[in-house]
Amino acid sequence: MATLMRATVTGWLLASMAIGGPALAAWPERAITIVVPFAAGGITDVLARVTAERLHERLKQPVVVENVVGATGTIATARVARAEPDGYTLLVGTPAQISIAPFMYNITYDPIRDFAPISVMATSPFVITVGPSVPAGTLQELIALAKSKPGEITYGSAGLGSLSHLAAAQFAKTAGISLTHVPYKGIGPAFQDLVGNHIAMMSPSPVELRPFLAQGTLKPLAVTDTKRSAMVPGVPAITEILPSSPVVTWNGLLAPSKTPTAVVALLSNEIMAAEADPAFLEKLARIGVDPIVHTPQDFAKLIAEDTDRWRDIIRELGLRATQ
Repeated sequence: MATLMRATVTGWLLASMAIGGPALAAWPERAITIVVPFAAGGITDVLARVTAERLHERLKQPVVVENVVGATGTIATARVARAEPDGYTLLVGTPAQISIAPFMYNITYDPIRDFAPISVMATSPFVITVGPSVPAGTLQELIALAKSKPGEITYGSAGLGSLSHLAAAQFAKTAGISLTHVPYKGIGPAFQDLVGNHIAMMSPSPVELRPFLAQGTLKPLAVTDTKRSAMVPGVPAITEILPSSPVVTWNGLLAPSKTPTAVVALLSNEIMAAEADPAFLEKLARIGVDPIVHTPQDFAKLIAEDTDRWRDIIRELGLRATQ
């Protein structure tokens, strides 16, 4: 894996050298701000801070992480979309702001037109998880239970349109079962009610689930990906059981559109070089996310594909939020 990453990075570095040119000689000349659309302490925030530390070391300028919360991250995203396209204001985005928000909310930015993708930094699936009182130890048992009690099984999420919501809704649709959604203002309160048996199920990320697994109270039944996760050993991928589309989140670095191509290339090169550095990979492993190598072109393709996929899923699920 590391050898493949290094080969990919080397090839992209060589290909982009001509793009950088002398125009980059003076960039950056001052501090760079990375805007995070969530509160401090979550996966996206921690990943942004690890990335900021790396860029600070490499670019020799301060890299500041700023948390701008509200409206499922769309406030922060709109702010970066309107920022000066000079590379000094960046966004760590997720599918929630880029590929899902256009079909759930009345947003003031165009996720494709208003941003220049730089690189995806990491990915993570979700885990279909039930509380201690639910009489199901496998996904098949949960499906059978839900079919015997249509609409009676509740599931929590971090909010309407969040990926924890959509991961569970997609599972229910594929399995042909009826569940009742209970949205929360964040994943923390949802966990409290899951442990307390006030809701039956939720779909957190593996790293969010990890502290509760250590207590042995919650039961992980399936990973919402085509492969298993090292974070929850022994838990099957959902595609081993159902013909379900994977639900995986990513965290990616984006700049306002019209940011100079040379700046985008330089930042992308730095992220991809980090993904080939064992010390950086160890930090990602501690966070609980999977590394991935993406050029700006790869990232743009991912956004386009994700946007098409989530448009269809949200339409099929009949979801729409007001804002």
